[in-house]
Amino acid sequence: MSPHPHIAVIGNGVVGQRLVQRLELAGPSRRTVLIDTRVVDVGTTRILDDVGVAVLTIPGDHHDVAVELINRSIHVVSIGDDVDDVAAMITESNRAQHNGVSLVIGAGMSPGLSGLVARYLAAQLATVDEIHLALHGTAGPACARQHHRVLSGTAVAFDDGEFVTARAGTGREISWFPEPVGAYDCYRAELPAAAVLHEVFPGVSRITARMSANRRDRLTSRLPMLAPPHREGGVGAIRVEVRGASEDGSRVTLIAGIAEMVGTASAATAGAYAEAIADGLIPAGVTLPGDANIDTIGLLRRIERFGVRLQEFTGVPSA
Repeated sequence: MSPHPHIAVIGNGVVGQRLVQRLELAGPSRRTVLIDTRVVDVGTTRILDDVGVAVLTIPGDHHDVAVELINRSIHVVSIGDDVDDVAAMITESNRAQHNGVSLVIGAGMSPGLSGLVARYLAAQLATVDEIHLALHGTAGPACARQHHRVLSGTAVAFDDGEFVTARAGTGREISWFPEPVGAYDCYRAELPAAAVLHEVFPGVSRITARMSANRRDRLTSRLPMLAPPHREGGVGAIRVEVRGASEDGSRVTLIAGIAEMVGTASAATAGAYAEAIADGLIPAGVTLPGDANIDTIGLLRRIERFGVRLQEFTGVPSA
């Protein structure tokens, strides 16, 4: 790969457009290409001939497009968060290694950024036995439709050494997100976060993921959307809670998160991974959010440079 490989952003939605803007500002030494898959076939287009890294921000499944790119020896960063699609991409590690490229999965706000935050918090503890995630907000219309669907599916959590399922839209818990978002009721949802984090935190006995929703969201989740989604939602947030023990054996709970437009947070996370690949810092094969072999602090600093600020709960009131 050249010292400053070009990066292709595949998908012309809110996240894709925001990512192009940030990459062009942060990396003027490399060219960024925006590709709309409605008019371009990624498997054959000559536009990708000099591209080293492709970021998938398109709605829907990413697996088939990722395979086409890997077969062209192009590194792939996917922000997709569909459960089955993520599971299918995880199986492509051998293909990616054979072609000498990286495949980063789930590199949006969640599980991407939430996985990095979980690893950052876990590194401060001697042992970790619980990780709990909460997610609030949507990016563009495709993200809003996905939010609508996952409240009607089957939620998966990891509890006491095994995966358990429950009906999405149940299990209400109030979650306090970083300001200015504040408190929201959150529910089980069909999210890939628990399964993904179990891959990178195999010793953790409890992993859960919830999503904020109101009564209308839950009541209408099994129906078509009653109104067209907004072009972009308001300020979103993630909350990551890690529980474990310190060196002296005392119980410790650490909490951190972000409050930011979902499109901005997703673009910053995907952009950080794309830059890290371009700089030769991500190995060939599959990389999942929170992977212990990746420079978590370095990625979080890149995300911060893209404009997303991590907030930690200290228990001390601000002045």
